[in-house]
Amino acid sequence: MNYFLTIDNGGTNTKVVICNELGQQLGLASFPTKRISPQPDFQEIKLSTLLVDIGRVIQEALHNAHLKAAQISAVTVVGHGKGLYALNNEGKIFMNGILSTDNRAKGIATELNQQLVKIYALSHQQIMASQAPVILRWLKDNQPAKYNQIGYILSNKDFIRYLLTGNILQELGDASGNNLINLTTKQYDTRLYDFFGISEISAKLPPLINATDLAGHITSQAAKITGLVSGTPVYGGMFDIDACALATGVLDDSLFSMIAGTWNMNIFPSHQLAPLDSGLMNSIFPTGDNLIEASSPTSAGNLDMMLKILLADEIQNAKQNHKSIYDYLEQMLDTTKADYAQLFFFPFLYGSNVNPNAEGAFIGLQSSTTKTEMIRAVYEGICFAHRYHLDQLLKILGHNPTAIRVSGGACNSKHWVQMFADVLNLPVEITAATELGGLGGAITCAVGRGVYPDLPTAVGKMTQVTAQYQPCREETKIYNQKYQVYCSLLQALDGAWNNLSKLKKELNVHHDN
Repeated sequence: MNYFLTIDNGGTNTKVVICNELGQQLGLASFPTKRISPQPDFQEIKLSTLLVDIGRVIQEALHNAHLKAAQISAVTVVGHGKGLYALNNEGKIFMNGILSTDNRAKGIATELNQQLVKIYALSHQQIMASQAPVILRWLKDNQPAKYNQIGYILSNKDFIRYLLTGNILQELGDASGNNLINLTTKQYDTRLYDFFGISEISAKLPPLINATDLAGHITSQAAKITGLVSGTPVYGGMFDIDACALATGVLDDSLFSMIAGTWNMNIFPSHQLAPLDSGLMNSIFPTGDNLIEASSPTSAGNLDMMLKILLADEIQNAKQNHKSIYDYLEQMLDTTKADYAQLFFFPFLYGSNVNPNAEGAFIGLQSSTTKTEMIRAVYEGICFAHRYHLDQLLKILGHNPTAIRVSGGACNSKHWVQMFADVLNLPVEITAATELGGLGGAITCAVGRGVYPDLPTAVGKMTQVTAQYQPCREETKIYNQKYQVYCSLLQALDGAWNNLSKLKKELNVHHDN
């Protein structure tokens, strides 16, 4: 039996997952990703201690799986997409990693999107504030000394794989989702970097590899830190949306993959590319197809933050009673229905899927509004943000998928999954694996090691649907009404977000003076 270890570094939690060649999860350990927010719109992670932290949970995962490091057949890494992880010319860490929820460069993204037609035929990507070229342009304009130190440009999981192997390589799918790749040639293209005003970075981009390629072996130094065996093979890996799609068995457009985690990600593989006017993203899927994506940082990460704001005392009391706040939340979702919360929440704490200046908000608050109503509105607002993206995908595809395979933190709540089915008015399916990034990584390793000949075969052997949630007609009817109001409010507020952004800038200048 082969055993595969995946390091899954997400924006919220970093996990180590061990699966066997049948897709069965044997061991899991995790720690909260140590996010740093030095100022508004900045979302970073300290890198100097990351491998030590990962090494600790590798040992925990091995212990939980009742395995020894020598029994691990292969290792891979799954990570969040977008963002920036840079090394200097000597391959040393000199700056924090920048997460996919970072929004410092939103002004540059807005400006460049007005000229998107110039490069869309190359990258087939919309321009987002958290993409590496946009962040690099921001660094060049605002922190030139730091920018000039950059020797290598990596994504999240490629950086971690470098720590394990000492090899500086970039996986194709991740790079293609970060506006770094010509999707036709599947290679770097200097015309992209010229457009972003960062032409000098073309010399700082590592060689490209595929997800199932052998990327190196665990070095003796990494072995000392992590407890893994020196020489263990390490495979390319992929970014989280690819891993979750594979782990949920989404290989073509008959199914959609929806990830409700730190990011709101909604995807399906396709032989075609989404056109410019769709507002959608295209990237290269590990099977060789394109992956069409509608995404934004408007998902479960917003719930985590709102719970801290609204239920701080309740969270503390639950801990003291050796309970979880989520037990209370499940009970709340079970005993309330779609007509309960008569207000709306816009899950834009980390960015939006409409106007780039849109920010988080409640609308409909009254003196009689309870915290319970507000929390339910947060759950619903996140579902509405996913439906907004679903509508974008359906417009391109032209027909409904047979089901939506949901993954991410929302899957831990069966009542929230039912809410997704009701809001989306489509069957929602859950697969056996609880850690889909980890299973996606294991599928990659299984193909890389030759256990299975290709990804579709591995997916067929290693994935399984365990639950399906059908829409409830009565709930769906109410949610349709609420969603129409949600969209009308978004439209009405479009200009107001710009005015708010302008006011904040003026107030900040006044405060600084």
